[in-house]
Amino acid sequence: MGNGNEAPAGVPHVRNAEGSTEQVVTHVRTLIESGSLRPGDRLPAERDLAVEIGVSRPTVRAGLRALAAMGVVQSRHGSGTYIPAGPPTLGSEPLRFLAALHGFTREEMFEARRILEVGAAGLAAERATSDQIATIAEEVTCLFASMEDPQGFLVHDVKFHQTVAVASGNPIVTSLVGMVSELYYAHRRETAARASDRNLRDAAEMHRRIYQAIRARDPEAACHAMAEHLAHARAFQAEEASESTPGGQPLDRAHDSPRETKRGQRRDAKSAD
Repeated sequence: MGNGNEAPAGVPHVRNAEGSTEQVVTHVRTLIESGSLRPGDRLPAERDLAVEIGVSRPTVRAGLRALAAMGVVQSRHGSGTYIPAGPPTLGSEPLRFLAALHGFTREEMFEARRILEVGAAGLAAERATSDQIATIAEEVTCLFASMEDPQGFLVHDVKFHQTVAVASGNPIVTSLVGMVSELYYAHRRETAARASDRNLRDAAEMHRRIYQAIRARDPEAACHAMAEHLAHARAFQAEEASESTPGGQPLDRAHDSPRETKRGQRRDAKSAD
């Protein structure tokens, strides 16, 4: 049975004579849950937190670093530590570690994006504010203006999808899409230069169709346009990968993932039969 002092998930259990980081994490979480800290609020100074919690200032700093790694707080040089304002975000680092360890594939990336983003587009068509629609339109304009700059195109591509997720009005979807899109960007920026002019033109046009469906408040058309766009993007990138590396590669790996290796071994065994 637990003793009530277990560390929150994802936070190392660290104890010493001066206190523990989970005491700091638990204290800040209690302030948030009670409504004493809201998005945009500044946390008490380190010395005040140390007195409130009954730990040393180095322990407070360690706890705040743990919270920052989780995206719960942000440090502003010369100003203090704040609860982030705006849409909730999840750091992509844990997902990037998992991608490196388990060899996430391009197919799995697009499956995840389809599950999340098709629904997000439909919700955006129902819920987007006029300001959010204007921001989506601005990203479409930037896509067409970045046709000769694949890296710039990629930045606005990712921003477009994140903006649609925000417009869905669901903070969980917003956070998940943001996390996955950061992983996608980290992988895609290494290959963006391979995109052909035709692929960029087609991608920009498909983003415009998604925007038009959202602006028209047509959830079915928005879902369809997003699904079509992701299917085409998957095909384009598979084509690019086949031109540079036969068979493509898993995300963030220069060699096959264990699953892909086993699949290939099974295929080879069947061929031998």
